[in-house]
Amino acid sequence: MSSYADRLAALREQLKADRLDGFVVPLTDEHMSEYVGSYAKRLEWLTGFKGSAGSAVVLPEAAAIFTDGRYTLQVRSQVSGSEWSYQSVPETSAAEWLREHAPSGARIGYDPWLHTSDWVSQAKEQLAAKGADLVAVGANPIDLVWGDRPEPSKARLVVQRDELAGRSSADKRQEMADWLAENKADTAVLAALDSIAWTFNLRGADVSHTPVALAYALVNRDGTAELFVDPDKVGDEVKAHLGNGVRLHDRADFEGFLKGLSGKNVAVDPERSVAAIGQALEEAGASVWRVRDPAVLPKAIKNKAEIAGHQAAQARDGAAIARFLRWVEAEAPSGKLDELNASDRLQQFRAEGGMLRDLSFDTISGSGPNGAIVHYKASPETNLPLEMNSLYLVDSGGQYEDGTTDITRTLAIGQPTNEMRDRFTRVLQGHIGIATALFPKGTRGSQLDSFARRALWEAGVDYAHGTGHGVGAFLSVHEGPQRISPAGSSQSGGDEPLAAGMILSNEPGYYKTGAYGIRIENLVLVVEKVVDGAEKEMLGFETLTFAPIERRLVAKEMLSAREIAWFDGYHAEVVAKIGPQLSGEERVWLGAACAPL
Repeated sequence: MSSYADRLAALREQLKADRLDGFVVPLTDEHMSEYVGSYAKRLEWLTGFKGSAGSAVVLPEAAAIFTDGRYTLQVRSQVSGSEWSYQSVPETSAAEWLREHAPSGARIGYDPWLHTSDWVSQAKEQLAAKGADLVAVGANPIDLVWGDRPEPSKARLVVQRDELAGRSSADKRQEMADWLAENKADTAVLAALDSIAWTFNLRGADVSHTPVALAYALVNRDGTAELFVDPDKVGDEVKAHLGNGVRLHDRADFEGFLKGLSGKNVAVDPERSVAAIGQALEEAGASVWRVRDPAVLPKAIKNKAEIAGHQAAQARDGAAIARFLRWVEAEAPSGKLDELNASDRLQQFRAEGGMLRDLSFDTISGSGPNGAIVHYKASPETNLPLEMNSLYLVDSGGQYEDGTTDITRTLAIGQPTNEMRDRFTRVLQGHIGIATALFPKGTRGSQLDSFARRALWEAGVDYAHGTGHGVGAFLSVHEGPQRISPAGSSQSGGDEPLAAGMILSNEPGYYKTGAYGIRIENLVLVVEKVVDGAEKEMLGFETLTFAPIERRLVAKEMLSAREIAWFDGYHAEVVAKIGPQLSGEERVWLGAACAPL
């Protein structure tokens, strides 16, 4: 269809044919994924919104799109305000908006393979207050009008070697089996793609930038498992790796298999499993135990092999970043650099370092005002040059076979203003506040979040995103359940207590709309800390990411002696860890970029 307006009109016609008065369009897929395959990008196809979190509601005479503070600018640049009203989460939600706008007696459709049971319950409650009904559809109406919808990926599964995984799949499954036996449950549903990849030590290429495969799994109380995946994806090496303890089924047979679990006690994660799974089990007469996916916490707490692999990937990635920073510094004055050719060159530097399998997300390459768009993605239509006397923000990462990286650096192109230096230094102070934090075992990320914001708050400014997200081991760059976010925010997740072995980002920022953006991001590892005289078990962070932080943007006079010591000590480690990978001239540049303040 030629325009987004045409697509919206076609959907409304389909809703009429389906006797529906509205439809809810989430961004996610059948696995509640954050990033989805091209076949599942229904929200993007309908609206033009390319962010990684959002939803929409379509009524006959009104339509709304819902995004959080990370996408305030982006949604307005990508989605027509004449067709859609912009709604801010968590101030409102799709269900709350429907309560205000759906007419009495309306039938509002939803796809039960794209929403959780909790969402369905809440939406039904909101609509009931208006005398309206929430109706499950058998066929998604967007799919019926999306004429050139892509097919799901056919990429083959690959084995993640035990020496990189640190544990065998059989060992992980046995641990889950013991947990099921202890809780008198028969089987656990794994629907989250990264949980399946981790449990079976498999990786795929069905989702851009996330090495997972479209699949479902059941892990049974005897340690065996059922894996539901397209048979064309499974080669002899994968079959041999899985062994006799894993029975293979076609992914299309998953729902039917669930209907055969009558009388079974089945563990289902209410956050990571869609409503259709619970509905199928209940219709079959199974008992549904609502509990967190048993892979989630073990996956988040990295073992020694995963940590070692991550450190190796970070060292390789840091060298690529250093080469990129040196290149930008040399080339920017020519006036020939722009957001697109800069991000392309960064990807080349990563590939030249070896073991790169993919980027871990679309690079955020934002010059000047585009840097103020938190999850900006450059395109030919929005591409800006790296102009003198401006800031350039680049947030990027790599998927390496041994680890997943994520780093943001903000560069001064030419001469920064005093305001830029002030804001950058406050962001740096927040970054150091997290990096040096000590906290008792059991502390949650929400309790640490203000450490990153204090210096910004003192100037009356803030940022509208979380401070840190979990990161996987050659898996999702955004991994739960750990977070560092304000309590009650839309990004706070389950607010899991932090535990040794978890990896998180440390990424405070500042964004001046229409002018520039600033973010400093490293990944950190939660580690045990010895504190003299401590009466509690203490934890802290070990920084994993090593690449120069822009010295020319630091207002040294604003920093305490302790902050200066951290900054200089960090850069000494940068030289030690990535210097040996660089050439002679590159090492000279690195020494200058990492010189003590």
